[in-house]
Amino acid sequence: MHTSETLLDNPIWNALSTRQSHFAHGGICAKRFDSAIGPLSGLNEQSEEAYAELAQILAPGEIAILFLTEEPKIPQGWKTLRTGLLTQMICRGEPVPPSRASKDGDSSTIESLTARDVPEMLELVQLTEPGPFAERTIELGGYLGIRQNRRLAAMAGQRLAPHGFTEISAVCTHPDFRGRRYAQLLVATVAQRIRERGETPFLTLMASNTSAFRVYEAAGFEARRTLELAVITPVHPPS
Repeated sequence: MHTSETLLDNPIWNALSTRQSHFAHGGICAKRFDSAIGPLSGLNEQSEEAYAELAQILAPGEIAILFLTEEPKIPQGWKTLRTGLLTQMICRGEPVPPSRASKDGDSSTIESLTARDVPEMLELVQLTEPGPFAERTIELGGYLGIRQNRRLAAMAGQRLAPHGFTEISAVCTHPDFRGRRYAQLLVATVAQRIRERGETPFLTLMASNTSAFRVYEAAGFEARRTLELAVITPVHPPS
């Protein structure tokens, strides 16, 4: 098992080039997930050739989300929709669940989520905006949820999977159920399952999201490095 943390410097590219290549479209310089999985895309490096190849695998109006190790160098022919600083965190030790429920009588039963739960998951994502999540994102695996009164109160799952590592993603809690430490419980549980496979959990968040950072830190994660976010779309000339 290759466990060099340098794989996490370019996690999307390294995932799509190896363990998740069956979800990938692209060539030798640029790859993207199938659009029904989500818009995450990777470059082997920032170059005119790589951006040109990425443009060829995007339909008009589609976006690409890049995690970069340096400031975006977007060439002509692209429109930049968003940039920002990301924090990448990693759990090198034992995950830490909440010590106790935050509300008396709150029983937090975790269940596996399946394709039949996708409509509810999409509703929760639309409400809380944890990051990109599409109809087939669940195929990346390992999604867990907590229900209260048959409502999906919180969820978390797995996304990027470069060799030896798995990313935790789509961590979100319905506003009606915040303050119960569901996010920490789910993140710690997903992280433990990743560790039981002999892999190291990591996750990615906007650097400005200090509340999420504190939750993940409480669950046993620590900051590893920063990355640059670029959300871009090709500008196709009129015919």
